[in-house]
Amino acid sequence: MKKMRWEIWVGIVLLALFVALYVVHYLIFKDVHHIFIYMLGDIAFLPLEVLLVTLIIHKMLTAKEKRGVLEKLNMVIEVFFNEVGTKLIQKFAEFDDKIDSVRKYLIPQDVWLLKDFRQAKKNVKNYEGIIDSKHYDLESLRVFLVERRDFLLRLLENPILLEHQLFTDVLWAVFHLVDELEHRDDVRNLPDTDYDHLSGDMKRAYTRLIGGWLDYMWHLKKSYPYLFSLAVRINPFDLNAEVAVK
Repeated sequence: MKKMRWEIWVGIVLLALFVALYVVHYLIFKDVHHIFIYMLGDIAFLPLEVLLVTLIIHKMLTAKEKRGVLEKLNMVIEVFFNEVGTKLIQKFAEFDDKIDSVRKYLIPQDVWLLKDFRQAKKNVKNYEGIIDSKHYDLESLRVFLVERRDFLLRLLENPILLEHQLFTDVLWAVFHLVDELEHRDDVRNLPDTDYDHLSGDMKRAYTRLIGGWLDYMWHLKKSYPYLFSLAVRINPFDLNAEVAVK
């Protein structure tokens, strides 16, 4: 309401200034004909001015602002995968009895282009894996995630993530799994129904992570080749991955 009153007052002042200037012009030159010629010329230019300011310039500024937001968002995503995501995928894959069926689609190479990443996402789009929470060390996964709970919470509080619904879904799926595991004192001694429930939560987070990881790898390939090189050498899906440069 205060903002509207402020804008109304500014409009009134500008309109009064407009009238006052034309009155001064008339008092000096006594030429109404000349005043109306220039007034009509200004009004005729108004549609073009609106086109330039509201459409073209505004669009350019909006696009620049959007690029800035996207850069900040990509930085948040990079931090997530560096601190949690890549290692978490590796842990999930240890529970996945079906991972070998799609592993070949998840090993990006230096020669990959956008079409290759898109094809890889298409190949694993409907992949769900066979996650069995009893298959591997669930306690190790619990400790890993609980230790990073505060970090994940800070990411979820970042308003930048509102611009990326898919990545927000990834974070919520992971954070839900953290809550489920944190509330269990001993994950090595649970009923089968509970293990089945945890398997479903793990699968949800795992499948969302895979798609997000491929997008992240393409972003590195396109914008930061040196970071992509390291990401390839620590690829959680590549059984032959070695951090040492050969």
